[in-house]
Parts: sequence; structure tokens; C-alpha cells
Amino acid sequence: MSPHTGIRETQRRRTRRALLDAALSELEERSLGSLGLREVTRAAKVAPTAFYRHFRGMEELGTALVEEALDSLQETVRGILAATGDADRRGDAAVQLVAELVRSRPAHVRFLVRERHGGVPAVREAIAGQLDVLAHEMGAALGADPVSAGWDADDVTMLSRLLVDHMFMTASAFLAASLRGEDWSAATGTARAQLRLIHLGRVNWPK
Repeated sequence: MSPHTGIRETQRRRTRRALLDAALSELEERSLGSLGLREVTRAAKVAPTAFYRHFRGMEELGTALVEEALDSLQETVRGILAATGDADRRGDAAVQLVAELVRSRPAHVRFLVRERHGGVPAVREAIAGQLDVLAHEMGAALGADPVSAGWDADDVTMLSRLLVDHMFMTASAFLAASLRGEDWSAATGTARAQLRLIHLGRVNWPK
């Protein structure tokens, strides 16, 4: 790669990053469907024509944000699956990992929570597809757990999807508490209690 080519590639990456960051900033209090291309390019301080060198439209920018946001979520899920100890300790670890994700990537988490059932079909479908992958990965681990011995595959899938939904619900509760200026103690306690209830249901689930 020539020095000139390297400079161009660096600039291309910077522009793409600026567009993604500008979109996340603009999406702090609104949905993707209400955000226009010119608003993003203005916030990123680039010409509107530059946008199309990176994305074909706002839907493609949105799906790029989904991929970026879910990279962190995948790491969180793997951390949860790797947690050891009894059910309470694993539940505490799960809630802590979700809290760490919200603290470190609040804009990305807010975007996922809002757009999961939002008005842009391509983005909604991208989130659903990625969550299916996460639920499958979680289901494989849960199915190998002795507590799930003898379970039907559909029941394991139902449990894994329930736990993915719980992650989103917990993340949303943390975001809402921050918006109200509250600490996260109440949301943390509720999330832990919900996981205990799920575990009790799991232990007593008919096989």
C-alpha cells in the first residue's frame, strides 16, 4: 500500500466513524426513523455526498450501528455463560455484566433498546437476526447444563430467548434510572429477583 493510499484509507475510516458517532449522538432522544441524512452529515461535519461513499442510505447506517452495538452484547453474553458459582452468583454476575455494558456503551445500548421494535424494518430485522444468534449460543450452553437434562429443544430455546429478553429489560431499566437521576440499586435488585424466579421455574420445569 502506497503512503497516499494509506492516507486515503485512514481518512475514509475517520469519515465513517464520524458519521456513526454523529448518528448515535443525534439518536440520544429520538428514533432512527425520524433522523435525516443531512442532519447526520451536518453533525459529522461532512458533505452530504460523502455519506454515500460509506452507506447507501440511513437503513444501511442503522444496520452498521446494529453490528457495532451487538459486538459488545455478544461479549457480555459470553461473559455471562462463563460465570461460575451457584444460581445466585451467576445471576449477580449477569446483572453486573449488563450494567457494565450500559455504563461503557450507553448510546449503543439505547439505540438497540429503542430500535428493537422501532419503525425501520431493515434495522428491526437486523437486531432480531443477531439476537437469534445470541439466543442460539446461549441455548447451546443451557442445553448442556445438567439442570436442563431431558428438556425438549423448544423449551431450551424458550429459556434462552427469555434470558435475552431479560438482558434487554435490565439494560432498559438502567437507562431509565439514569434518565431520572437515580442510582441503579432498585433496578439491580429487581433484575436479580427476576433471575431467581426464572431459575426456580427452570429447576421445577417438567421434563
